[in-house]
Formats: sequence, C-alpha cells, structure tokens
Amino acid sequence: MSDSPYIFDIAGSASFEQLVIENSFHKPVLVDFWAEWCAPCKALMPLLAQITEGYRGELLLAKVNCDIEQDIVARFGIRSLPTVVLFKNGQPVDGFTGAQPESAIREMLGPHVAEPAPAAADPMEAAQALFSEGRFADAEALLKVLLTENNEHAAALILYARCLAERGELGEAEVVLGAVKGDEHKQALAGARAQLTFLRQAFDLPEVASLKTRLAQNAEDDEASYQLAIQQLARQHYEPALDALLKLFIRNRNYADGAAHKTLLQVFDLLGNEHPLVTAYRRKLYQAIY
Repeated sequence: MSDSPYIFDIAGSASFEQLVIENSFHKPVLVDFWAEWCAPCKALMPLLAQITEGYRGELLLAKVNCDIEQDIVARFGIRSLPTVVLFKNGQPVDGFTGAQPESAIREMLGPHVAEPAPAAADPMEAAQALFSEGRFADAEALLKVLLTENNEHAAALILYARCLAERGELGEAEVVLGAVKGDEHKQALAGARAQLTFLRQAFDLPEVASLKTRLAQNAEDDEASYQLAIQQLARQHYEPALDALLKLFIRNRNYADGAAHKTLLQVFDLLGNEHPLVTAYRRKLYQAIY
C-alpha cells in the first residue's frame, strides 16, 4: 500500500467500486493497470505517482494488479500493459496505453483535472490564494489545520470567517471574528466585518434585476443605485460597486447620512490599501471631496 492519501491499491471489485467509481464523482481517478512482469509498467508507475502527488489532492491514483484482479481486467477489456484510464463521474473519459512521457500524460490530464493550489512555504499564503480563486472549502480545510495548531492565529481566524461568510454562515463568521485578539490585523478585521455587513444588507434588498430595471427608468434613483452597489459588493463585484458609490457620492453626498462615503471607506478596508481598485478610487474620492 502507498503512504500517500492520494494513491491506493485496488483489492477486488468492491474496492474498485468504492475507490475508483465512487471517488470519481468527487475527484478524477487515474487507474493504472499493471503487472509484476511488465517492465514498462514499473517504469511508468513512479512517474504517475509523482504527477498525482503534484496535484495535491485534485487527482487520485488507483493501481490494479492485472495478475490478481482478472475480473476488473475483463470488465474493461484491458489487452495490453501498461494501460492507464482516467475516470470522472463514474465513467472512463480518457487514457493511454504503453509508457508515455510526462508531457503527454499532463496534456491528457489537463482538460479533466483542476490545477492544484499554488505551492507556498506559508500555509496562510496557500489559503489566501485558494480564497482568491473562490475555492472556499479548500481554503477552509487549510485554515482548520492552522487553527488546530494555534487557535489564536489572528490572520487565519479572519480568513476562516470570510470563508464562512461566503457560504452563508454569517452568525458563525461573527463568532470567529469575535475571537480575534490584538490590533495587528486591525484593517483585515475591519474588512472582514465589512464583508459581513454587505452580505447581511444584501439579504433584505430587492433582486439585482429589479434594481437594474429601476435604474433603467431613472438613472438618478439614489436608493436603487446604493442598493445595487450593496448587492454587487456581496457578490464581490467590486469595480462596478465602487463606480456606482462614487457617482452617488458626487451626485448626492448626503444620501442616507453619507452612506456612499461610508461604504466606500468600508470597501477600502475590505480590499486593503495595496489593491489597485483602492488606489484608483481613493484618489477619485479625494478629488471629488476637494
């Protein structure tokens, strides 16, 4: 048996059903049909293992010893070794026979297998990259490990709360943010709280289509402009939201007791000072004020 959680040996038809067919509904499974007497099989196997490990959980590898698993060999009509078959959603979708170079194998896998999370020495960097890609569940998994080791890791708590918020767990996200101690991550904490605010506000607002209809009828409908910006912020459509808020501020800076100005500052906290949108819109806001 392999020590890797992504690589396993098949032992019987029931094992194949569970480890290949069922797993393939969640992640692609590469099945390596091999035999002890097959020299090309033994040359190919470590390459397949290396490629699988490189995907860091986005690809699984199942090894079928054809001398032992005759029923599985007959089921899939395997006639030459090595044969490698890729399974997705319970079905074979691609594959090859004979030893292949790494480039050819990766080319075959490309359309079917998600790219792994960027490698990073710091797990926080990897979690942040996953969050930025919208892979909130994967980011959560990394952050849970970090928080198991140190439940006061402020940056991990803040990002974990943002993951929870993105999947609608607003109350739990608020509790997590309440556990953050110290002022070192003050801006990131303010940004996370702003995200919760936008998501909560959006929940009670009219649908985006309805707001767009109102604005098509009256482009200076301040309430519709502001509410649409909040809906956009809740969906992370930051640039159109910032643009709408700035125009509202210029047109009516006193709307709802300065709501446009306050919300612009919240978005700046959410995105951080280094974000190019913050740099651009902070300058535009300054010009509008002065």
